[in-house]
Amino acid sequence: MSLADVTYLPETPAYDPEIESINEEAFGPGRFTRAAYKIREGGPHERDLSFVAVSGTTVVASVRMTRIMAGSGKALLLGPLAVRPAFKNLGIGRKLVAMALEAAVKAGAACVVLVGDEPYYGPLGFKRIPRGQISMPRPVDLDRLLAHEIEPGAVARLTGMVHHADQVGHDADRVGAIEPA
Repeated sequence: MSLADVTYLPETPAYDPEIESINEEAFGPGRFTRAAYKIREGGPHERDLSFVAVSGTTVVASVRMTRIMAGSGKALLLGPLAVRPAFKNLGIGRKLVAMALEAAVKAGAACVVLVGDEPYYGPLGFKRIPRGQISMPRPVDLDRLLAHEIEPGAVARLTGMVHHADQVGHDADRVGAIEPA
């Protein structure tokens, strides 16, 4: 397998079964109990800001983005990011994160939040959110709450409980300047 054989594409509904399979393989049945999963249950993800990596006709990795709100702040929640074991440690996940961040910037998002490991995401521009600034609907290691700030001051506006943007009742007031084309 060569990285030259991997193609990066926008996510479409046709990829959903394979993405579910990758997430099941990567996170197991416990994924349904995670804080970020609870938020994602609140509404759809942003398919136009979500991507897959394909080798041949097989999806080998994916990343999704979901609109969230906390306090007066709006952001995108990155995740899940999952890569099939045979394709790990090749830079595919990092490439998908970079693509998602670039799409977030183009869409006018203020910042991107995730629950993840700082050694992995730090080099991609993510920093810890100050402890206690935001809370999640289920237990989470506060040291794993990270944000990539696009608009200065955007992370500071995220306060209190994180919700899917559709659950807050601001469906028309989308993340940053994201508007339907």
